[in-house]
Amino acid sequence: MSDAIVKQIEEQGNEVRRLKGDKSSTEDAKNEAIQKLLALKLAYKEATGQDYAAPNARQSKPKKEEKPKEKKQQQEKKPDGKKQTLLGVGTKKDENYSEWYSEVITKAEMIEYYDVSGCYVLRPWSFAVWEAIQAWFDSGIKKLGVKNCYFPMFVSNAALEREKTHIADFAPEVAWVTRAGQSEMAEPIAIRPTSETVMYPSYKKWVQSHRDLPIKLNQWCNVVRWEFKHPTPFLRTREFLWQEGHTAFANPSDAEKEVFQILDLYAGVYNDLLAIPVVKGRKSEKEKFAGGDFTTTVEAYVACNGRGIQGATSHHLGQNFSKMFDISYEDPAKEGERAFAWQNSWGLSTRTIGAMVMIHGDDKGLILPPRVAAVQVIVVPVGFKTENKEWLFDAVDKVTKDLVAGGIKAEHDLRENYNAGWKFNHWELKGVPIRFEVGPNDLAKNQVTAVIRHNGEKRQMSLDGLSEAVKTLLDEIHDAMYQKVLAQRDSHLKTTTCMEEFKKLLDDKCIILSPFCGLPECEEEIKKASTREDGEGAQMGAKTLCIPLEQPKQELPSKCIFPSCCHAAKAFALFGRSY
Repeated sequence: MSDAIVKQIEEQGNEVRRLKGDKSSTEDAKNEAIQKLLALKLAYKEATGQDYAAPNARQSKPKKEEKPKEKKQQQEKKPDGKKQTLLGVGTKKDENYSEWYSEVITKAEMIEYYDVSGCYVLRPWSFAVWEAIQAWFDSGIKKLGVKNCYFPMFVSNAALEREKTHIADFAPEVAWVTRAGQSEMAEPIAIRPTSETVMYPSYKKWVQSHRDLPIKLNQWCNVVRWEFKHPTPFLRTREFLWQEGHTAFANPSDAEKEVFQILDLYAGVYNDLLAIPVVKGRKSEKEKFAGGDFTTTVEAYVACNGRGIQGATSHHLGQNFSKMFDISYEDPAKEGERAFAWQNSWGLSTRTIGAMVMIHGDDKGLILPPRVAAVQVIVVPVGFKTENKEWLFDAVDKVTKDLVAGGIKAEHDLRENYNAGWKFNHWELKGVPIRFEVGPNDLAKNQVTAVIRHNGEKRQMSLDGLSEAVKTLLDEIHDAMYQKVLAQRDSHLKTTTCMEEFKKLLDDKCIILSPFCGLPECEEEIKKASTREDGEGAQMGAKTLCIPLEQPKQELPSKCIFPSCCHAAKAFALFGRSY
């Protein structure tokens, strides 16, 4: 296997060198090639226990430098004398965040790199998180009367042109199908970047009377946006999974009410599933969806680099799209006149998984919130000998089955080609919330030893009533994870009315509440004035993350934060560097 990986590394290394020497190649192409090379080197290290060295580097090393001590650090002997690869994340989160993130999502078996730039394989470990989010959110929207459906992924050029003013932000990213086999298509067909133009022609057909409203539809699907920025798994990808809800109402009050009902559900995904606190708010005029009357959002905070991250958005479209697509009906109050529907759209994507990894992960790897973990408890046998192995394995199997019967997502690790220490590292890296260590001494005391992933705490738990005790512990873990992140965020959430202090706080990895006039041109000036190189080498200024629905208790100053602005402040806005 290692020979095959070496060949792939050499080929990818040649590709990186080719791109670096080609003046016409883009920075994105170079960065994507480098990321694939790093992932292959990580795979080599996992397979061999050693860092990859280029052939000339391997040959140039004298034999006397091959120290047995170094080999001992790379590999460890099992009781039977065999060697096995050690696990772990080689990069500190606070020292090189980007490399740490790449290591965690590959070593924890969340993603696999793919040979199309910006596209990634979601492995079962990450897809289980998405399934948990799907199940929770789907249940919530069905209580609001929303039904699921599916529309085609292809959009005609004519349909897309009708919406061109409202999808201006997506226009450069639209992917087109231009050829079928060897034949050029008479008219290119777009792959949906979003589905307004796909769905609303059907809404026009279905709405003939006010009695045909409301329409409340949602689809779970993929979309394609051919990003030119540096792709990052989960956070910025050319294809991603999401849900998009599209609803239509006969009056604006019902539509606006739903916008905030959906926003509450999105906040619930983060608070109740992912153990991540979010700020609910409205987007500024500059940041809102171009086709909407207003956009609401949930915003989270990533402590390691001080950035905000948009969690999900719920838009009130007003009558913009209903007038464009003629979604109208005979107005029952005005004979002979037609009334246009009031619409909303709302979406949540697999970006949630990236936010979870960034916010909760540590130097040991992934930390999964219990309510989205594919495995909540991993049971590992310890301290056994050949003569009592079968008895202990049977006991571990019984403990695991009892947990599953009690509604816990539990598995055991009975693999004999890995020792207990390797298994501990493996499941810590994968972020399983609780590890049970079960040995003869534990069973003699009718207990197991529980190790909690997020804080390393050990405690003994009785086998009597174990499932109920585990459920309580899982809730305790969720709450502790939430409170830790909340404390991190609140310690970096500052308020200022001074632009110089604003810039200093921003460079100190803070998100900032400041008085704001709301004008797009003023927001652009604030961004320019605060632009600095962040820790990852990107030139970034502050933008509004949102106008929080819950405003600070202090009195709003009369003046906008930007010194040259002569307009009155309308609200406190939450500013920050952002993904």
